[in-house]
Amino acid sequence: MAIICVDAGTTVIKAVRYDSSGAEAAVARRETAVSRPAPGHAEQDMTAVWDAVAATVREVAGRLGGDVEFVAVTAQGDGCWLVDGNGEPTGPAILWNDARAAATVDAWNRSGLAAAAFRRNGSSAASGLPHAILTWLRAHDPARLDRSHANLTCGGWIFSRLTGELVAEESDASAPFMDLRARAYSPELLAMFGLEWAERLLPPARSCPVAELTAGAAATLGLPAGTPVVMAPYDIAATALGAGAVRAGQACGILGTTLCTEVLVDSPGLDGEPTGVTIALPGGYLRAFPTFAGTEVVQWTCRLLGLRNPAELGELALLSTPGAGGLTFLPYLSPAGERAPFSDPLARGAMLGMSFEHSREDVARAALEGLTMVIRDCLAATGASPTELRVCGGGSASSAWLGLIADVTGLPVRRSADAEVGARGAYLVGLAATGAAPSIAEAAAGHVCLRDAVEPDPGRQAFYDKLFEDFLALRGAGAGSWPLLAEMRDRT
Repeated sequence: MAIICVDAGTTVIKAVRYDSSGAEAAVARRETAVSRPAPGHAEQDMTAVWDAVAATVREVAGRLGGDVEFVAVTAQGDGCWLVDGNGEPTGPAILWNDARAAATVDAWNRSGLAAAAFRRNGSSAASGLPHAILTWLRAHDPARLDRSHANLTCGGWIFSRLTGELVAEESDASAPFMDLRARAYSPELLAMFGLEWAERLLPPARSCPVAELTAGAAATLGLPAGTPVVMAPYDIAATALGAGAVRAGQACGILGTTLCTEVLVDSPGLDGEPTGVTIALPGGYLRAFPTFAGTEVVQWTCRLLGLRNPAELGELALLSTPGAGGLTFLPYLSPAGERAPFSDPLARGAMLGMSFEHSREDVARAALEGLTMVIRDCLAATGASPTELRVCGGGSASSAWLGLIADVTGLPVRRSADAEVGARGAYLVGLAATGAAPSIAEAAAGHVCLRDAVEPDPGRQAFYDKLFEDFLALRGAGAGSWPLLAEMRDRT
């Protein structure tokens, strides 16, 4: 028997086939394009995403013989993936990092509406969340809303293609309309944002739903009709589970398109600082701080410095000294601003303290240090005191960056032995959802393996404690210029 798990990221779709022992037996990947048809817009062709999923599943299904026990799916979260009554797209998907509704979110933040909603929902407002996008669509494209029947997420879209069912996994449904204590959509939250009309678009929310593969999807994938299909929590939650963070207090950091620092908790903590997102999981919650800018900052810095790849950036950074010669980088480069651990659609990046004395090595180190300060900032915002940080994502391949993360956070940093940690999380959820394992935690105990830890250097840790305070002070000072910079952009 074998198991196939899909992890549909923003730019890469992965399918992993696991053998009967739970080992990764085959991996297939397909890149997907993000379209930016207007400033601040981030969209994807929904059919192209499904085609990429189908191609990867066909590839891993065809490599090895034998029956498939089940298919499990995790995918990018948030955004709006609107479909009509027949389950067909009514336009391109609008993604989690879309910024077209930034002005709306800014108004919600300034009026206190976003903070009030957090007390029910546990998630701060962001331009890529459904309430913001739906508000924008009603003002600018009401015809699309009229022809839409359901608002899905990427995972919901793929699940609908596989099973014909229009549902939302509880993690996807958590933000922004769920009352987390009741684990149900809140009419009060819809009313707070003037979105009572959108209630008809919300699909039923279920925890880790299981359905059968339709005959049509089976023919496309080369699998038997009736094969169980499991919708796992969306990617940042599935990745935490796949890294083995399955009990309260355990922490995970995703070094990917988003830097997402997250910790498992027993209760949603709605009375704390209104920042980050809170995600409903089986038996608990995930407090997560997914930034708008992650490894894209690394890639941008590589282009800026004429480097071929992130490995070269890490090597160059190590030629500079801790603190990068007094150079500080605020890595808020997304056109959508920032959403974690603070929410401000006007946030912008900066390289501070630069002079003729600085070198390419200093710029490289400042970029990695700036990103790492964000990780520490998000970790502090969780309010937890983990004993280690489990990391994954493309950035975890950089030994230089992992050493820096250990020094800045003061925690041992451990990588998963899996190539695809999000798919591993879907695998664990699938085992529990189909009854093949008693629980996700017990499935993790048998199937999650970690590499040796990267330990913090005590001498550098004290230095970075002070540098972190300086980073926060400089960001606070720079934030005063963000509204003016927004006005300047509007004039260009």
